[in-house]
Amino acid sequence: MKIGVIGASGRAGNLILKEAVNRGHQVTAIVRNKSKLKDTNVAVIEKNILDLKQDDMKQLDVVVNAFGAPLGEEQIHVDAGHALIEALKGTDTRAIIVGGAGGLYVDDSKTTKVVDTLSIPEFGKPTSRGQIRNLQELQETTGINWTFISPALVFDAEGKRTGAYKVGKDQLLFNSKGESYISYADYAIAILDEIENPQHINERFTVVGENE
Repeated sequence: MKIGVIGASGRAGNLILKEAVNRGHQVTAIVRNKSKLKDTNVAVIEKNILDLKQDDMKQLDVVVNAFGAPLGEEQIHVDAGHALIEALKGTDTRAIIVGGAGGLYVDDSKTTKVVDTLSIPEFGKPTSRGQIRNLQELQETTGINWTFISPALVFDAEGKRTGAYKVGKDQLLFNSKGESYISYADYAIAILDEIENPQHINERFTVVGENE
């Protein structure tokens, strides 16, 4: 499968790229600066996400958006998400979006989101709201194929690869220790599993893992 990874030089993007390569997929890194790539054995599109066009997407079966905006930069997330949506229109390319936990609900009645609680510090809330706006635009857009994957509240770049995770839909999940936790490595596994075996077309889902 031909898979593009936007933000492949970032922490999440790099692990997603490695997971895809290890599974034998034909992977393209989509980055602003290819000199920052750790894996130099993949194809590269050296472009800002804001500059991506339909022709860039047409050559891919799936594109993973692991773009990361600086904390507090809400509008950048919105603009980047919108640019990708526009590039996807008129193509058969499926988009997998690396989302955030801020838009998940903390109650069964689905009235309170994580971003509206003290679980996310004030400096991180603008970025969370940008991701939520990106999800809303995806939900309101027709003619494209997408999946938005929210990690657990604690998204651990240094965590272990356990190879296991649990799946939910719109509510914050907790593991056997009562923690809302997922390592980047296990999240990357969930991304590739969803790519290879689509279960959540045009919807958001979330994953939680064990902290070992």
